[in-house]
Amino acid sequence: MSYSIYNQIQKQADVHQSWNLIVGAINGPQSWKFWLVIVLMLVNWGIEARKWQVLVGGIQKVTFWKAYKAVFAGQALAFNTLNRAGESVARSIYLEEGNRLRGILLSLVGSMSQIIITFFIGLIGLLYMRFSLLDNTHHLEGLSGFWLDSLIWVISVGIVLFILLFFRLSWLIQLLEKIPFIGKHRFFVQKLEDFHWKELTRILILSFCRYVVFVLQYILLLQVFEVNVNWIDAASMVCVMFLVLAIVPTIALAELGFRGKVSIQLFGLLSANTVGIVATAAGIWIINLIIPAIAGSLFILGIRLFRNKQVNE
Repeated sequence: MSYSIYNQIQKQADVHQSWNLIVGAINGPQSWKFWLVIVLMLVNWGIEARKWQVLVGGIQKVTFWKAYKAVFAGQALAFNTLNRAGESVARSIYLEEGNRLRGILLSLVGSMSQIIITFFIGLIGLLYMRFSLLDNTHHLEGLSGFWLDSLIWVISVGIVLFILLFFRLSWLIQLLEKIPFIGKHRFFVQKLEDFHWKELTRILILSFCRYVVFVLQYILLLQVFEVNVNWIDAASMVCVMFLVLAIVPTIALAELGFRGKVSIQLFGLLSANTVGIVATAAGIWIINLIIPAIAGSLFILGIRLFRNKQVNE
């Protein structure tokens, strides 16, 4: 799987030029910021591992290290699936056999919390961009003020609905259980009813911490590649970019080209350093997605070898 990921990365547009810039950054005057981004990647997935522990704690106690490996394995399987849909399945293989399907459903709560944070902070970034950065000389190609305002209203309504559903999971599950098929398999969704608002708030806080790490990583890499942008403007654009990535269905493999285009559209309003903008997008893609996916594929391989050994014995 790792070799397959490597071969597919080689086919990505702009990846070779961006890789050369990234290699140069490792030995450049701001190399400490690059290495800090690497460290923050480990922190980021550590927070996600803790969130996974909290989510499945009601059905099975999982050590932090096992949760960490599960999160990385999730990245490996998510790599070729739409909006990383395979992530939950890969994580569940680290649970006991009877808990795996319930683990997949519980992971949806974690995904929902991350979506709420992404949309809420993305909306703040969108409002900042709309009223502080866009004017007669700075505008988004193909998106008029009317459509941008309409998008803001739609996202605002969506956030309210998502938050209500998130904190009323028990009500939602009870409603779904009226569907015969789901009611027949109530055991698998029952744990979703048990989440207390304190647990859900805790999960939201962990998702927020992850989001802050994401934004900080992006700002640091922008500085490394000399995209000279005010940090408040940069943070708002990063938030808008994450919002767009959350709205538009993508596969992680194809995401680099899309990230590059969105980054140029947004950061191009503030800087003419197109090469640095694309290199930053590629750097985040490689550090936050590709490296964990390769590591996760090795963890999955380790599980397979261990199980094969048990069968042979």
